[in-house]
Amino acid sequence: MEFIVEKIGMSRTIDVPSVPVTLLKVVDAKVCEVREDGKAVVAYNSAKKINKAIEGQQNKFGISKEFNKFMTIEVAEGTEAGDLNPAPLAEAAVVKTSLNTKGRGFQGGMKRHGFGGGPGSHGHRFGRRIGSIGNAEWPGRVQKGKKMPGQYGNTKVTVKNEVISFDAENGILVLKGSIPGHNGARGLVRIVK
Repeated sequence: MEFIVEKIGMSRTIDVPSVPVTLLKVVDAKVCEVREDGKAVVAYNSAKKINKAIEGQQNKFGISKEFNKFMTIEVAEGTEAGDLNPAPLAEAAVVKTSLNTKGRGFQGGMKRHGFGGGPGSHGHRFGRRIGSIGNAEWPGRVQKGKKMPGQYGNTKVTVKNEVISFDAENGILVLKGSIPGHNGARGLVRIVK
């Protein structure tokens, strides 16, 4: 079973020894339609202006204008159209969280892959370049998968974390350890056990 969450940030427990935790807010969602494959179309608020392209969907499912984003997620058996109940998170011990990592844009080889770079003095011209990228006459091309500068970050990453607690009243899930993504990032939480 999956839930849409928004990352609040990190904190730590007041126990001894202290444990670093990540706070996630469970986003209010409405189940619009349950499909035969066990997945459901849910609507939630994306905090963007009302989009004319989805007004037809809002009318079709009879939901208010604030629910202006749709997603397909896994739901438990017996789920029907209506509010998505986050109560199962209270009994969960371990969850998998999927979010996009922080995007860092186009980066060089040293930052993206941890290359050492050239010497730091005496008039060299190597600096932060990646150096030679090809072989000799054979194969006469750059091999696939060569570590080179390019887009770094903004990739979907899934991590497994223990559940410390769940505040059902405020919808705040506390997980042990860190979660990828910036504060305010949205993603999915799946109950493992």
